[in-house]
Amino acid sequence: MTTDIHFNKQDFGADFSWGVATAAYQIEGAVDVDGRGPCVWDKFAMIKGKIKNGDDARTACDFYNRFESDIELVHALGFKEFRFSISWSRILPKGYGEVNEAGILFYNKLIDKCLSLDIVPWITLYHWDLPQALEDLGGWKNRKILEWFESYATICANAFGDRVKKWIVLNEPMAVAGLGYTTGLHAPGRKSISNFLPVVHHLAMCQAIGGEVIRRNVADAYIGTAISCSYVHPASASFRDVRAAKRADALMNRLFIEPALGMGYPADAFRFLGNIKRYMQPGDAERLKFDFDFIGIQNYFSVVVKHSYFAPVVWLKEVPAKLRNVPVTAMGWEVSSDGMYHILKQFDAYDGIREIIVSENGAAFHDQVEGENVHDPERKSFYQEYLAAILKAKNEGVKVKGYLAWTMMDNFEWAEGYAARFGLVHVDFKTQKRTVKDSGKWFASFLKM
Repeated sequence: MTTDIHFNKQDFGADFSWGVATAAYQIEGAVDVDGRGPCVWDKFAMIKGKIKNGDDARTACDFYNRFESDIELVHALGFKEFRFSISWSRILPKGYGEVNEAGILFYNKLIDKCLSLDIVPWITLYHWDLPQALEDLGGWKNRKILEWFESYATICANAFGDRVKKWIVLNEPMAVAGLGYTTGLHAPGRKSISNFLPVVHHLAMCQAIGGEVIRRNVADAYIGTAISCSYVHPASASFRDVRAAKRADALMNRLFIEPALGMGYPADAFRFLGNIKRYMQPGDAERLKFDFDFIGIQNYFSVVVKHSYFAPVVWLKEVPAKLRNVPVTAMGWEVSSDGMYHILKQFDAYDGIREIIVSENGAAFHDQVEGENVHDPERKSFYQEYLAAILKAKNEGVKVKGYLAWTMMDNFEWAEGYAARFGLVHVDFKTQKRTVKDSGKWFASFLKM
């Protein structure tokens, strides 16, 4: 996997945003200090066999205590934007009610540190770490979460909106509904197809509610939501495989953007989604809509699917990349910069999308640690190939305005624990030593051009 570089930073334009993305639970640690309440991942990580190697995030990257030096490292690498998420249970230990002022203070210090270095802070309101107290009340399946989320969003907007103008409401809601409440592979670990539709609807409602809250309370806000998306190919030209690909596309790419655009849920491609009307109340169709300033695209790989009689409801299965003789990452994900190009074109074709930010993109590979150096040639090539694809789309008129690499440093990678390393900076989790990888050094050079 090699790429000859025929572009530079200037080719993307002077107003193009360059940054890195992180998530609270994956880096902060300090899960039981300064009044933070438990979240669903704290409980999930205690269940044997749920996290690879029995890992947990009690310390993670110790960002809670090391944020100042970590933000200085972001600055040293030349990035001008830093995306982080708010830990809901650090602000509201019970999910609602009394505010934990120590949590507000932490994020205020983080924001002020960013601003002191001329780094633009981006806040993600929800990045998967639901307070356990709310999960005990039904979590995302309980319609009361519309009220809980609105209250939480209002607190954050009022506390941080005077200095933070760039906001992402939800991070990859499809992962929450699918992995968290249907397959049980992620926290809270619920396994039932009956959970899927109500959870999807409540997430989609909160996506719009969060946008409305920020619009009301934050002057000059730039508001978006972040959608996981993969370009979908049918395994063959057969009718069944093509139809399976349309169902997969409806789930992976259309499910949350189209309600926000006022198009409703994509039941045209997947009839099962029509059953979501059981969970809709009068006025919901209108409340689902929100005029986002941008949509965050989070693309890592493409997907090939085929019809399957052994997968009830969805009637499809993925053809693993490893079986298709294509380049893959350490996660087994296909390296497909063409997929990035096509998914950007696909989203840009929606009339209602004003701008696009690539709010996450990156890859896990097996790094080579040699003394004070960490060699990751595959990751460096990955970034170069995907950036070339983004520039191609931009030059063809796609309204892509920024790029946030996933991720700043190796972290707690959810169910993969510490086994999957996505960082531009290597972290020794025993000593917390940070070492900039070759890919991070490449970015530093690229951004100085």
